[in-house]
Amino acid sequence: MLRLLPPLLSRLARAQPRAQPRAPVRRLRRGGGTAATGGRQEEERFVFLEYEPDPAEAVVAAAAPRREQEPLREPEPLREQEPRREREPEPLREPEPLREREPLQEQEPLREPEPLREREPRRERRARGAAAGIPGAPDPSVPPSGVSCSGCGAELQCADGGAPGFVPAEKYRSLASEGAAGLRGAVCQRCWALAHHGRALRLRLPPDEHRRVVSAALRQPPRHGRGPLLLYVLDVLELPDPVLPQVPALLGPGVPASGVLVVGNKVDLLPADAPGHLGRLRRRVAEACARAGLAGAALVDIRLVSAKTGFGMEGLVSRLQRSWKCAGDVYLLGATNSGKSTLFNTLLRSDYCKSRAPDIVDRATVSPWPGTTLNLLKFPIINPTCDRIFRRQERLKEEAAKTEDELSSEEQKYLNHLKKQGYLVGRVGRTFQQQKASPVVDFDPDMLSYSIDEDPKHTPKKRVEREEFTHNEVKDARWCFDTPGIVKEDCVLNLLTEKEVKLVLPTVAIVPRTFILKPGTTLFLAALGRIDYLQGEKSAWFSVVASNLLPVHITTLSKADAIYEKHAGQELLKVPMGGEERMKEFPPLVPQDITLKGIGTTEAVADIKLSSAGWVAVTAHEKEELLLRAYTPKGTALVVREPPLLPYISSIRGSRIAGTAAYRTKKPPSFVENLKTTGSR
Repeated sequence: MLRLLPPLLSRLARAQPRAQPRAPVRRLRRGGGTAATGGRQEEERFVFLEYEPDPAEAVVAAAAPRREQEPLREPEPLREQEPRREREPEPLREPEPLREREPLQEQEPLREPEPLREREPRRERRARGAAAGIPGAPDPSVPPSGVSCSGCGAELQCADGGAPGFVPAEKYRSLASEGAAGLRGAVCQRCWALAHHGRALRLRLPPDEHRRVVSAALRQPPRHGRGPLLLYVLDVLELPDPVLPQVPALLGPGVPASGVLVVGNKVDLLPADAPGHLGRLRRRVAEACARAGLAGAALVDIRLVSAKTGFGMEGLVSRLQRSWKCAGDVYLLGATNSGKSTLFNTLLRSDYCKSRAPDIVDRATVSPWPGTTLNLLKFPIINPTCDRIFRRQERLKEEAAKTEDELSSEEQKYLNHLKKQGYLVGRVGRTFQQQKASPVVDFDPDMLSYSIDEDPKHTPKKRVEREEFTHNEVKDARWCFDTPGIVKEDCVLNLLTEKEVKLVLPTVAIVPRTFILKPGTTLFLAALGRIDYLQGEKSAWFSVVASNLLPVHITTLSKADAIYEKHAGQELLKVPMGGEERMKEFPPLVPQDITLKGIGTTEAVADIKLSSAGWVAVTAHEKEELLLRAYTPKGTALVVREPPLLPYISSIRGSRIAGTAAYRTKKPPSFVENLKTTGSR
């Protein structure tokens, strides 16, 4: 051991780092290789931009404290076993000469580009596609199926791509090969595009097609010895409803209806401006019904609901069940975009339909595009016997005793999602559900055994047999029908594209935007509406109730015309979109003078409704007279609504934004019905 100690110590001494001058670093010259001058190598620095440090990072790095216990080590000297760096650089190889290309005569001569063919007319292309069997093309030789689309109710066909119920010819043949059961439950191309891509396909429909379908359905002979109950769905944002006055004409002397039950839908989109706002909304709906001629025995009841969030739906189901003995079938009526299809789908998942109906009846197609439903959709109504009503009431009492914390995680997640969608939220449950048998796994061990030389075989999927109602279930049943929406004649939505409709129609809770304007100021709601404050002694408050996606622009009256000419169709005003070409075909704005007299700084005097784009609530000092001028596109309705729908809407605001006419927005909290509240809430 003593003999081995000196060699070990000498090795450890050599391994310690010693301060030596840095070895020269070899760097490439621009011409490649290295150059020696005076026994030293000439250096040239190359800085790569992607590795260049940021000046701010360099300052931070310089200011960072250095650790004293870890001094920077000098780089180790180059090892002696790297003599290859002293070698002369290898000379650049001469590039190989390019091979001579074979003479062009031996190759195939280049073809001259064919001239562009003239575009065939659409009708000829469709006919040629049908003859060639191209997917998506129509085939006029195939007769209609006689089976309705489960999404919109139109008859399925593949003869005309522009007519309702169109299915591409190849898909239609594939479904028809399985018989009537293959087409039953299928949807047309239009419903498929709406549901999966949010695109609306234009259809060639006569102007009065929707009215004709509704009128023919109501004039059918009464079943069960009782006339139908009309469930009129009214969009509370559209008050006064332009279609509601047409309901008495739809009934007529030849329609022995049991009455009209008016449902005010979409109440979840409106904030509570003050306590008791739902009672005021109900009174506004009752006043609209009275002006339309619906009063007395003809008006069964008025209900405020949200078909999307479920608010008020359990109460509506109970009210419909109480009318079982005095009414026959139920028809959902209303204008386009009032929410009939959404209400139809919600009732289909409630105690109002037969227990097996949700598994058999397909849901209606829901879309913001007007006129989604083209024909009748239906589901059978359950008979509300005494036992069923008792069991339903017990379920409602049990659910009302729960708190939100006692719900399952999935129910809480779904409720939180609905709270983001609307201010009023409810839960729609089911008391009567069909017990489903546990699925049986069809296992074939022979299909899993194969030799090493064989590929595994895939079992073809077996077609799932669709459930159907038995004869006894539907022979005496009463049905709930979803009818096509009646088109509003003077609606701004008729002038918009599908992308623009999605921006204009509110789908989530509306957050009001309040501005304080002086005389000589103009307010733009996108490029769809404009309000000029012409005369007045004091400032007034203008609260905009419209889709959160629509921009509001404030400017002076002298610049208003120039801003509209420059920015209509552009990003500033957003809707319509498409630039100058779009605005050439869009109708101009038409003015209408309005005179209002204020009633106080806390209560609005009137709403200026700019067609279906939204409205502006005007709040002014008491006895202050205002002269306003409102604009809407030519051919659309401008309505002054007195009294306003939400008179205290200007109170839902934050602090004033300095230097502007706007106030900060404030969103009220959401409310969940049929849940027990705790002290912390």
